[in-house]
Amino acid sequence: MLVAFSSAACWSFITPPFEVPDEPAHFAYVQQLAKRAALPTSSGERYSPEETTVLQALRQEEVKQAPQILSIASLAEQSNLQRALSTPLSTNSEGQAGVAANEPPLYYALEAIPYGLGAGGTLLDRLELMRLLSALMAGLTALFTFMFVREALPGVRWAWSVGGLGVAIAPLLGFMSGAVNPDALLFAVSAALFYLLARAFRRGLTRASACAIAAVIAAGLLTKENFIGLLPGAVLGLILLTRAAARTVGRAAYAWLALALAIIVCPVLLYGLISALANHPTIGLASNAISTTTRHGSLFGEISYIWELYLPRLPGMPHDFPRYLTSREVWLNGYVGLYGWLDTTFPSWVYDVALAPTALILALCARALISSRAALRDRVGEFLVYAGMGVGVMALVGADSYLDFPQIAAEYGQARYLLPMLPLLGAVLALAARGAGRRWGPVVGALIVSLFLAHELFSQLQVIARYYG
Repeated sequence: MLVAFSSAACWSFITPPFEVPDEPAHFAYVQQLAKRAALPTSSGERYSPEETTVLQALRQEEVKQAPQILSIASLAEQSNLQRALSTPLSTNSEGQAGVAANEPPLYYALEAIPYGLGAGGTLLDRLELMRLLSALMAGLTALFTFMFVREALPGVRWAWSVGGLGVAIAPLLGFMSGAVNPDALLFAVSAALFYLLARAFRRGLTRASACAIAAVIAAGLLTKENFIGLLPGAVLGLILLTRAAARTVGRAAYAWLALALAIIVCPVLLYGLISALANHPTIGLASNAISTTTRHGSLFGEISYIWELYLPRLPGMPHDFPRYLTSREVWLNGYVGLYGWLDTTFPSWVYDVALAPTALILALCARALISSRAALRDRVGEFLVYAGMGVGVMALVGADSYLDFPQIAAEYGQARYLLPMLPLLGAVLALAARGAGRRWGPVVGALIVSLFLAHELFSQLQVIARYYG
């Protein structure tokens, strides 16, 4: 947990202010909530005079998506920024929060705390305090990932640390959780959900665990719309756990399920009511994704698109991505290194080199699964739940991306949108280390963690080089 927090905190210092996707909009949402105790009502980008002035002094629009332009690079620019920060300006944004306006309020309500604590400082002081709270959420993500691996793969103790540390120093987690972005809380809540489900499958469902799972689901739904992708798998998990518990405690298990569903539904309904009264849009991309099929006129076309967004095209499918393999060009390359406003990359040869360790890790993981196939057969239901959660996230991202297809090939083809599945990455890393056998497993585990640490350090150096020359 400390390692993950330290990593994200370093990213919060390294990454220039507002040079993370959508951070200006997320900051505007927090400012609106903190200063007016009201939810945003518009997706316009006319932010408060204070934020607008600071963005101009930072030359944020010039630097954004322009790798040839550095961040603050002269004493004159620094002096201009200091004048902008010291000028008392209004914090009223008239209810506009850009692309963040549709999002639920839980993350922003939490971020209003460090925003208020930094009220005596400049806007950038408040921004850094808010980024550090996100870094704490990265620590929770790593903690719950470690606990998930411990529950899901209890056989080899040292492998738990491989999975936990691998996730803790994953550069993309540090980058996103070193910024003001609800993804930071989404990752933590998703990891907590994976852990609680794994614990219940291993130890049995109780009333307390059913309520805890439901509370985490409710928190996820109030954090970010993307959490909806995890919902079908999580509900399936509750149903399977309830059926198993009913064999020992009888009808009481179904009462626990009813209570859990009530805990999930009530806060969401309350948020919907408050949003309606405040003229705050409650569901944006998720509702649009539902209407996608009608707009494009073909259910098969949407399913084909989502399939090809992740996997090689099958015979009979249209050529939605004719010029590249998405699993590599979009997802693997995006995970290896795509920072800033998706404009900070490694040299092309780095992505080619990354194929070798990726293939080796997957091969060792497959070896571990094959050698443990007898034990896996007894846990088919549990693994179906994890698979359902992963497929749900991928399907939601694909459906949202299909909204802008064919004008944009993969609008939401960004690896960060798959990070709610970080606990599964931790399990893959632990299995890969175990797949090397009893003698070499600890050595391979240490090499995996070292590889991830090198990836983290070189990613930070690449960002430093991009913004500071």
